[in-house]
Amino acid sequence: MRTTVGIIGAGPAGLLLARLLHNAGVDSVVLESRDRAYVERRQRAGILEQGTVDVLRAAGAGERMDREGLRHDGIELRFDRRRHRVDFPALTGGKSVMVYAQTEVCKDLIALQLADGGPLLFEAEALAVEGAETDRPRVRFRHEGVEDVLECDYVVGCDGFWGVARKAVPAGLSQTFERTYPFGWLGILADVAPSHDELVYARHDRGFALLSMRSPSVSRLYLQVPADTDAESWSDEEIWAELERRFETDDDWVLHRGPITQKSVTPMRSYVHEPMRHGRLFLAGDAAHIVPPTGAKGLNLAVGDVVTFARALAHRRETGSDDLLDAYSATCLRRVWQAERFSYDMTTLLHRAPDATPFEDRLQVARLDRIVSSRAAETDLAGAYTGFPIG
Repeated sequence: MRTTVGIIGAGPAGLLLARLLHNAGVDSVVLESRDRAYVERRQRAGILEQGTVDVLRAAGAGERMDREGLRHDGIELRFDRRRHRVDFPALTGGKSVMVYAQTEVCKDLIALQLADGGPLLFEAEALAVEGAETDRPRVRFRHEGVEDVLECDYVVGCDGFWGVARKAVPAGLSQTFERTYPFGWLGILADVAPSHDELVYARHDRGFALLSMRSPSVSRLYLQVPADTDAESWSDEEIWAELERRFETDDDWVLHRGPITQKSVTPMRSYVHEPMRHGRLFLAGDAAHIVPPTGAKGLNLAVGDVVTFARALAHRRETGSDDLLDAYSATCLRRVWQAERFSYDMTTLLHRAPDATPFEDRLQVARLDRIVSSRAAETDLAGAYTGFPIG
């Protein structure tokens, strides 16, 4: 099998890249180890930055998002029983975010790819990337029990932290930077309308809490818990009671309860792999970087990566120059490290460390006071949350 761009992984990064390439007249093949049903129900991020929304619309993948997604013009910061709304459009010149789950993004892009895009092979396990240093890299893969080879001009690894793409970068050329946090998020889905029309980020002495949503009738909520927590060790009553404590305010705001349909614990980790390119192998998304979910950056960073690659490849086709492809890693990493910084800042701003001292508690509150009392600090938060420039 032969193609111009071999894409490993049919998450939002791989699927969007395939769409961008198709629209530019570049052929590609997408290899996905899981079946279609798994990909379309894999729960991940739900916040799309302004730039991601714009890219999906331009790619022809925004129709259902615009119809069913929930535009949010702000978030609420909650601490010391106080509430403060951060108004995104007023602080950023009109930017907002969209609540639209990764599962829905994948469904939309899969439908487009199967309708008029290049081959999308489910249950096609990539085994190795070979010849990345040559002008004819190849991906060995297994599909329907048979081993095959995909020959490419370029390979883009969108196959996550555990995939084969990152492992194809020689260890002697790789640098990794990481931090593991001593807590995680106990997340629930509940069949109840959200108790607020925008996301609420709550800092509490008992730990962080987040009020989010998946739709007008389904709430998504999180509690900071120890990293080794078993989700099933928390009863529904204990979860709702703890959420009520951490969201408490001095006004008459009420958290609405409903049937909990799903519980899980999300680990908190920061990770960056440098470089993001080796020869004709390019890493994108979780294959190259992971952020704690506090900053809502994971999916959006992956979008930035594949847009950067697609632009660089288009530049080469138009000019014959490899300059932008050669700059891919450095270009992406500038954005990646800003997102890592913001995600780290939000995480340390809102979560209480297990060994936190009273001094550190007061510093957290002082940092939050600074944001809500300084337009410059609030603008910085709003600009980062709604998205750093792509490229």
